[in-house]
Amino acid sequence: MPGPGTLQIEDLTVRFGGITALDRVGLTVEAGDLVGLIGPNGAGKTTVFNCLTRRYVPQEGTVRYAGRDLLRTPPHRIAELGIARTFQNLGLFAQLTVRENVMVGAHHRGRAGFTTAALFLPNVRNEERRLRRDADEVLDRLDLADLADHPAAGLPFGTLKRVELARALAVHPRLLLLDEPVNGLSHSEVDAFAETLRGIRRDLDLTMVVVEHHMGFVMGICERVVCLDFGKKIAEGTPEGVQQNPAVIEAYLGTAA
Repeated sequence: MPGPGTLQIEDLTVRFGGITALDRVGLTVEAGDLVGLIGPNGAGKTTVFNCLTRRYVPQEGTVRYAGRDLLRTPPHRIAELGIARTFQNLGLFAQLTVRENVMVGAHHRGRAGFTTAALFLPNVRNEERRLRRDADEVLDRLDLADLADHPAAGLPFGTLKRVELARALAVHPRLLLLDEPVNGLSHSEVDAFAETLRGIRRDLDLTMVVVEHHMGFVMGICERVVCLDFGKKIAEGTPEGVQQNPAVIEAYLGTAA
């Protein structure tokens, strides 16, 4: 029996016209796991995330998290289940401040309706103060407090990656989906980001799934790695075992191992 907080994916199949993006993919992530999802470009990694967050509707398969059928859960309810994600291409609002961008991540925890928000009644002001305080705690955790009032526009790329992570943490997630979190970062920034994730996981008791092409990062931080190729799962195991798998070597190098 799966434990509480388990993510179960079975026979997940996604087709776009004549293209099969995912072909009966299965994956189980236990609570507290840190799993890497790797594969060449177009392998289907981000498609998995898009199914989990209901951006895509698969043709076949089941996805359950903490006993809940995610494929029957409305997209706007996903965050309420404690699932948050970051994106390959930063989805930040350039003209908003860093703090305001992080507060966007906590919008699902707001209770004010349209009318009360428009009138800015006392309960709305109290709610905004609470969300602001929560955002500042996340910014402090990620060493971004000094930039709280700075617009996202013009900040270094590595800093924006941390702001994107902060916005996901504002959801108060139990399951964190990270889509290429260190893509475009320098070697020192990759090391620092890895250390940040280790601390967050330890302190917040998070379950994480990481999609990433940076093999040094994946192999250094993940305890288990799953490899996709052309929408199919071709390997799963320890980082060392997956690295040495002939099918994985062939998928990345394009030659027989």
